Amino acid sequence: MQPFPARGAIFDMDGLLLDTERIACQAWQHAADELGLTIAESVVLGMVGMHSSKVDAYLSGELGSDFPIDAIRTATHRHYLQLTDAPIPLKPGVVALFEWFRERGVPIAVATSTRRSIAEHHLKAAGLWSYLSASRCGDEIEHPKPAPDIYLAAASALGVPAHECFAFEDSNFGVKAAHSAGCRVAMIPDLRQPDAHTRSLNVPVLDSLHDALHWVHGQTTTEQA
Repeated sequence: MQPFPARGAIFDMDGLLLDTERIACQAWQHAADELGLTIAESVVLGMVGMHSSKVDAYLSGELGSDFPIDAIRTATHRHYLQLTDAPIPLKPGVVALFEWFRERGVPIAVATSTRRSIAEHHLKAAGLWSYLSASRCGDEIEHPKPAPDIYLAAASALGVPAHECFAFEDSNFGVKAAHSAGCRVAMIPDLRQPDAHTRSLNVPVLDSLHDALHWVHGQTTTEQA
């Protein structure tokens, strides 16, 4: 029963640190209304945690090849930027968990599918940027989540092996990526609950980042058999 040798902590951003997923869903619906289109909530939720490079194929499969994908994506992006112009609310427990790691000298990274220009804007506006030792963003990674590449890159940027890093995710895509990289993962669901594959990985599914802090403390003091 040895404690986990935590040397790094890697966090997703959207829906985990920042309450952005609901804003993104709202942007999709605003864009659809503007264009006189219909897009089901289930289709929008299917994009939670999805890298932008996969969105066109996904929407084509869900809505048909004749659906005006370029137009709705452009309108959605415009609405999203408008809706996120002001600082985005933090998810409960973010600062306490970040402070816990900082007090113990554990470096923190963000691994997000969002492009760097937007991610940096959001994190700086929310007051989280100063906590970070590294960040890796969706436009810097060839193979996005659920591939492990972004977590491996974030761990490398911290100078820490991935298997000695905690990872925190709200999406199934992200959990698969972090688990494949070898991180010790916890899921804190936002808009979508764990799917069958995520459940098969036996990762802890927690209600909030407050619960994640309790979990981390337990992992670093004693490992359950």
